[in-house]
Amino acid sequence: MQLNQVVSMFGADLQRRYGEKIHKITLHGGFSCPNRDGTLGRGGCTFCNVSSFSDETQSTQSISEQIRHQKAKITRASRYLAYFQAYTSTYAEVCLLQQLYEEALKQANIIGLCVGTRPDCVPQDVLSLLSGYREHGYEIWLELGLQSAHDKTLHRINRGHGFAEYQKTVTKARQLGLKVCTHLICGLPGESTLMNLQTLEKVLECGTDGIKLHPLHIVEGSIMAKSWRAGRLAPMTLTDYTQVAGELIRYTPTDVVYHRICASARRPTLLAPEWCENRWLGMNSLYQYLLTHGGQGSAL
Repeated sequence: MQLNQVVSMFGADLQRRYGEKIHKITLHGGFSCPNRDGTLGRGGCTFCNVSSFSDETQSTQSISEQIRHQKAKITRASRYLAYFQAYTSTYAEVCLLQQLYEEALKQANIIGLCVGTRPDCVPQDVLSLLSGYREHGYEIWLELGLQSAHDKTLHRINRGHGFAEYQKTVTKARQLGLKVCTHLICGLPGESTLMNLQTLEKVLECGTDGIKLHPLHIVEGSIMAKSWRAGRLAPMTLTDYTQVAGELIRYTPTDVVYHRICASARRPTLLAPEWCENRWLGMNSLYQYLLTHGGQGSAL
């Protein structure tokens, strides 16, 4: 499968720019989230159980320990990006963030940071901190979990912010030269293909540099799991996801890099859809769709 023939993928972009494969090391910084600790709420987003995407045992290890542990398992790359993934990785005092980020950057062969967070949790001093690393030559990506540009949907899934917060943060980040990767979910309750395309249009208008797509996962411990068990929530089929995600890619300019076009989760945390247990199913289905209908940017 030559996915890079039909999608501008982040891995290929890194290899082109650095002349070698760059591996992303996923880190747990011990962060919380304002939607879980009572600042905004305690239930979290209705889809959320972050243990489906991140190993919770990492949170007991230091950043340097996590990096050493993961490096030992990697055989196909010798340079790395440190990815602060779990929960809201800018949700702390800037002095603590600086300590954690710089602990990662000081490890051998780390070329930069990817920092996952919420659009409403990135104050100016955090943006300035990240911008300073960029000015020193590091690869820096601010990954913003937007999920949808529709405020009605964001309210329904209990995000605790609207699209306006995303717009403000992207504007400020890009003014400082920071690269932004926007996370979007396909299959959110009440959303149609047209609404997904409208979200993409709004995100592109803001000027994102990268996009992560994935289907809605129903995971154990989430509010949505209760609706799924009661038969009130039907997860996306592979066919439906392929069509929606495929069209989003086709309407995306080729200079926007896709960090991910599908995603998987492990059982027993994953409840549905079953096909999300194997990430290659979604990626291969999208590859075949784009070969048939045209690759990234072909619908523009």
